[in-house]
Amino acid sequence: MIPRLTLDRAFEPPSPGFLERLIERGFRGDIETGRASAIVASTDNSIYEIMPAGVLYPKDGDDLRLVAKTLGEPGFENIIMTPRGGATGTNGQSLTRGFVVDCSRHMTRILSVDVDNRIARVEAGVVKDQLNQAIRQYGLFFAPELSTSNRATIGGMVSTDACGQGSCVYGKTSNHVLGLRIALTDGTDWWARPSDDQELSRLIARTDRIGEIHRVARTIQIEKKDLIDRTFPRLNRYMTGYDLAHVMRDDGRFDLASIICGSEGTLAFIAEAELNLLPIPAEAAVINIRYDDFNAALEDARALAALGVASVETIDEKVLRLAKGDIVWSSIGRFFPDDGQTNGINIVEVLADDREGLASKLASVTAALEQSGGTGRRGHTIADQAEDVEAIWTMRKRAVGLLGNVDGPVRPVAFVEDTAVPPENLASYIREFRALLDAEGLDYGMFGHVDAGVLHVRPALDLTRPEHEALVRRISDAVVDLTRKYGGVLWGEHGKGVRSEYVREYFGELYESLNDIKRAFDPYDQLNPGKIATARSTPLIRIDEPPLRGQMDRVIAADARISYGNASFCNGNGACFDFEADSPMCPSYKGTRDRRYSPKGRAMLFKEWLRLLGGARANPLDAKRLIGSGDRLLSVPVRVWHSLNPANRTDFSHEVRQAVDNCLACKACAGQCPVKVNVPDFRSKFLELYHARYLRPLKDPIVAAMEQVLPWLARVRRAYNVVVRSRLGQFAMSLLGLTALPELPTVDLWRELRRRGVEAATPENLRGLPAPDRANSVVFVVDAFTSYYNPELVIAAVSLARKLGLHPFVRRSISNGKALHVHGYLQRFEKTARRNAANLTALASTGSTLVGLDPSMTLAFRSEYKDLVKAVPTVLLPQEWLISLGARLGQLSRRQGLKARLLLHCTERTNAASSKKDWEAVFESVGVHLSIPPVGCCGMAGTFGHEVRNRELSERIYAMSWGKEMDRADGAEPLATGFSCQSQVRKANDRRLRHPIEFLHDLQQP
Repeated sequence: MIPRLTLDRAFEPPSPGFLERLIERGFRGDIETGRASAIVASTDNSIYEIMPAGVLYPKDGDDLRLVAKTLGEPGFENIIMTPRGGATGTNGQSLTRGFVVDCSRHMTRILSVDVDNRIARVEAGVVKDQLNQAIRQYGLFFAPELSTSNRATIGGMVSTDACGQGSCVYGKTSNHVLGLRIALTDGTDWWARPSDDQELSRLIARTDRIGEIHRVARTIQIEKKDLIDRTFPRLNRYMTGYDLAHVMRDDGRFDLASIICGSEGTLAFIAEAELNLLPIPAEAAVINIRYDDFNAALEDARALAALGVASVETIDEKVLRLAKGDIVWSSIGRFFPDDGQTNGINIVEVLADDREGLASKLASVTAALEQSGGTGRRGHTIADQAEDVEAIWTMRKRAVGLLGNVDGPVRPVAFVEDTAVPPENLASYIREFRALLDAEGLDYGMFGHVDAGVLHVRPALDLTRPEHEALVRRISDAVVDLTRKYGGVLWGEHGKGVRSEYVREYFGELYESLNDIKRAFDPYDQLNPGKIATARSTPLIRIDEPPLRGQMDRVIAADARISYGNASFCNGNGACFDFEADSPMCPSYKGTRDRRYSPKGRAMLFKEWLRLLGGARANPLDAKRLIGSGDRLLSVPVRVWHSLNPANRTDFSHEVRQAVDNCLACKACAGQCPVKVNVPDFRSKFLELYHARYLRPLKDPIVAAMEQVLPWLARVRRAYNVVVRSRLGQFAMSLLGLTALPELPTVDLWRELRRRGVEAATPENLRGLPAPDRANSVVFVVDAFTSYYNPELVIAAVSLARKLGLHPFVRRSISNGKALHVHGYLQRFEKTARRNAANLTALASTGSTLVGLDPSMTLAFRSEYKDLVKAVPTVLLPQEWLISLGARLGQLSRRQGLKARLLLHCTERTNAASSKKDWEAVFESVGVHLSIPPVGCCGMAGTFGHEVRNRELSERIYAMSWGKEMDRADGAEPLATGFSCQSQVRKANDRRLRHPIEFLHDLQQP
């Protein structure tokens, strides 16, 4: 049994009275000082982990000003604040021992859009893709392109002066900032906008903080102009912050925002931003060029950029190989033919105002490719359809996360991964960089913006090993020297953060001017101290000073680290913070905006739990072997005692349980996370151990037994339906923790199948068929929920199979066990899985095709079952079965003019990547136009939406995506593949959605 766990990492004690004073002043946002919130905020996408004192979530700019004003009151000079945006920084920019100020939860409003002047005003927490979705209708977009655009906030982009692909055309964030509303540590609320000479003189004459800031910046800009010109590099990417080189604009105006952009929260809080918008390019295409050598791709990049293309992006063979196993590959694989000898790719973007112009530019570029030779090119493909172009860029965006998706503890990590050198020096620079890593015996992956001279390089390390930890210092120092040799910088894109120790050396005698700017803005060093510059001689952080995640993970047993759903290897990439409601990634995070309830948050808390177990010398795998089933009668008194014992109230296990309680177990994380963090996997293993110590809620054993109970309920279906319909029955169910239970239909599946002459699928029945009939046999593997709640689907599938000339059988439903796995009854699940696997193997041995009907239940055979039983035969999804029939589909009659709209189950969408393409092909074969809109989770997710504690969140999730889709009237019949999705629609909209199998069956009716 696992022990009681007490968090052994103390928080930095805040100054007495600060939070009370903040509330007294009228702060309306959220204040979280709990352990779970602090742990989730202790990491970003870097190798570091620093526990903050707490997290503040301001409601708006006025709240942010209150934070700043309270910070400036006497007695609070030692309070530290660090702004935080999307938390995807690779260098610890937003990590702090003070308070984190997170604008991403509430400050998410697009305040105004001036279409005529192409200006948007937004709050700091607005996500880049959120803004671009809102202004797409006007033909506009916010230009700086990032791989993290679906979770990067505008405030974070300004703080790091972010940019990415296409920066040679569109520049950095600072190139598009027209004004910033900032809050200074004395409470000043100020709009920083470009000032002409007259306005600048008036500002310099002021006697307040604003006057001091302008005087200092202007004096430095005038007196040290030559030094500034010599120090700041002539690079597209230099990401310095405190940008004295551009404080005077080309139009002669003084622009304070140039100093704030890239300052990483060390100067002021950013509340709002006014942004310049650009017209969306009308047409785009990408040319995908393959090379036999990565260096050849780098060498070729300059020649490609000279052809007038919009951007050139490079990825190496490692990233390409990892992409082939990713969810996006099915949609782009045809553009990257596998010849076994491709070791590098350049993705070349071409833009134009119309199709004719695009064709002309493509012809010009491809002609140049054909005329030049000897560069190691192996051929190219062209993608000129918007959907294909977007899919290829999605793969490129996911490259940073894909590098973490490798087996074992040695994984690529970020700390020298955004260097920039002049593009003409890039190939030579990378050759030396690779030689440096090769000499250390390290593996690594590379990708980047070669047109701008930036390449992302992530050495593979296991930072739980002291000898690998030492490499962080050795490699960093060597790369700093290497970048200086080639006229570049260490921080070409992702800011300085913990790497600030190199700032003094890089800026030389200009460094004291940076300190002067810091003092003018933040005289007490309260904002993100130790980064970039210092106001009170606070030492700059050294790269090996803060705790490394790997250092803290050393107490975790190696086998436990590997065995728990990749939780220990979450790299903080933040793909699970996707704001898009129509993305299936982590619906519980979207519904709560609480990062504890994201895959990253849950992984961080679970890893802390593993650390505490390691510190207590308790291996969870040993505990699992000792607990038995965890449900034996004799264990009940022990669990009652532990549940009632006041000493257990502070057990950190409760924090983890709270975080995983509202996980929908939809497995979107397992399919969409680049590192494949699988929350349902480690959640079930945690719940098994947790409930060996503490009592389960009443609904758990009911849900776990439901598959066994359904046959008995079917015998009294009328009484059951009265109970679930009546208020009294619903009240009684709510006392047990259950709600929104579906009614049992009047159709008895097994009686109806017998009436239709459909035999039960047994090895004996199948082998008794003549050989030709056996070759044409299909076995529908139905689960108990489909059998008893959705018999119409099974009947339609059997009838459709007969119309296709097949001999259908139905396997008498036995427990699938999915609910057992979800709720942590793992020993019972394992017995169920092994029994089912043996039964399915016997059926498959007859040569029959096995087909499942519910996507969640069917996909369990490929994931949860495969984790336990290696030999599980293939059970096809319905669309996979239909596609496999090939020419037989031609037997189905064609109906022109019909339209359908298919809403895929979220598990199917994310864990069976070809589903969309397969269903489209099936419907095309019968002449029906099928659209498959991107939708998020319906919110039901098996048993989740049937639990009282989850119902409100379930309905909120449904309204975010599915509810809007159900309100759409486009003349197409909506269909759904998941029974849980159908149940949610029935509950929320009082509509029955047909399964596409039912649609196809009814299509054939005379």
